[in-house]
Amino acid sequence: MSLFDYKVSDLHELIHKKEVTVSDLVEESYKQIGKVEDKVKAFLTLDEERARAAAKAQDEKLNAGDSRGLLFGMPIGVKDNIVTQGLRTTCASKILENFDPIYDATVVKKLQQAETITIGKLNMDEFAMGSSNENSHYQKTRNPWNLERVPGGSSGGSAASVASGEVLFSLGSDTGGSIRQPASFCGVVGMKPTYGRVSRFGLVAFASSLDQIGPITRTVEDNAYLLQAISGLDPMDSTSANVDVPNFAASLTGDIKGLKIAVPKEYLGEGVTEAVRKSVMDSLKTLEGLGAVWEEVSLPHSKYALAAYYLLSSSEASANLARFDGVRYGYRTQNAESLIELYKKTRAEGFGDEVKRRIMLGTFALSSGYYDAYYKKAQQVRTLIKKDFEDVFEKYDVIVGPTTPTPAFKIGEKIDDPLTMYINDILTIPVNLAGVPGISIPCGFDAGLPLGLQIIGKHFDEATIYRVAHAFEQATDFHKQKPEL
Repeated sequence: MSLFDYKVSDLHELIHKKEVTVSDLVEESYKQIGKVEDKVKAFLTLDEERARAAAKAQDEKLNAGDSRGLLFGMPIGVKDNIVTQGLRTTCASKILENFDPIYDATVVKKLQQAETITIGKLNMDEFAMGSSNENSHYQKTRNPWNLERVPGGSSGGSAASVASGEVLFSLGSDTGGSIRQPASFCGVVGMKPTYGRVSRFGLVAFASSLDQIGPITRTVEDNAYLLQAISGLDPMDSTSANVDVPNFAASLTGDIKGLKIAVPKEYLGEGVTEAVRKSVMDSLKTLEGLGAVWEEVSLPHSKYALAAYYLLSSSEASANLARFDGVRYGYRTQNAESLIELYKKTRAEGFGDEVKRRIMLGTFALSSGYYDAYYKKAQQVRTLIKKDFEDVFEKYDVIVGPTTPTPAFKIGEKIDDPLTMYINDILTIPVNLAGVPGISIPCGFDAGLPLGLQIIGKHFDEATIYRVAHAFEQATDFHKQKPEL
């Protein structure tokens, strides 16, 4: 049995009883990476020297008789768009191939305060643009359940590393489903918190009004502990919300009697496979058996979410990625004869196809004569989508549906068809547009591939989402199943 088969709370107890050391946990992580990484390819950079030194220092603290926090000594992987001081951060792009940050993201500082140990940086779609992890400049991460399949994206490395037992948990980022979709594909738990719950300072921006950092874990309980550690107001981030952070673990009571669940008919419509639909209906029966009640509702503007999202996110990407010009940091072309040529050639050589596609779409949508027709209209649609959620939450506690319309697809199957790839995020995107929190938890299998159940909550009500997710998890054993690598 791997040490990572234990929950965080159990490992915490074992460490304090001196039955396991922090060094044991770190060695377990690198041992598993050595065993499976050539198949899974989840990591871009490993931080072995510093991780082992930190583990040794923490063991000494413990031997001195100190009592430590719950996440003390726990090995974690960090998505490669979250900056880490002195540890290469590339966003899986050629344009940042030599970028070593001189500061830590706020979430990384919070992890240091909680005394976790960073094992390394995780692969992703370049600048978080993609749904399959095939857009990384460096390597394609594979799904641990089936190495012919994608792990999802853009946080594919984050989900695959947890599913394959390389780390206990990881951090990802979610712009349109980039935590929940890979969590669903890899059979793990992924939470996209409310926009503003977790600081974005030090997260390399894709779309600033949509991006949110969140935890990927094996269990709901571990997820609650990790979100607790990284949440809170940050003066370095103007979009960080001044809202109290509750004790999320205290909400894991297992009691959901009388809880009211809304099931949007749009989330079980066209494009959702029969196996996915059945897994959701079976999950609703389980929740009913635990005392919850559910009704079908409508989120009528969901059908416009995909179009609005790609206009807004691409527009924000166009502005955010303008800073990568070869002048200040990152990759610089070697054969430019003027400043304008330096900009052009650096960006042409440094960015991949998907990033260029979105920059061009966003620049077009923001250009004179098109701004009102596209960008402004998309913002108006976003407001209507947010209102849909508010209307439903007046009567219901949570919204439940599938995370993805299908299980993980084959590597190479959709890479040449951007529109089909974009549709893969159709069930997760509305959550980001509305800024509400959502979680994906394992709820079944289709031909050996995991399926995810998405639970969506009110603004800053992650506690209720965790309560429902935990009750479901305790009543099923999907989260206990592991891929055979």
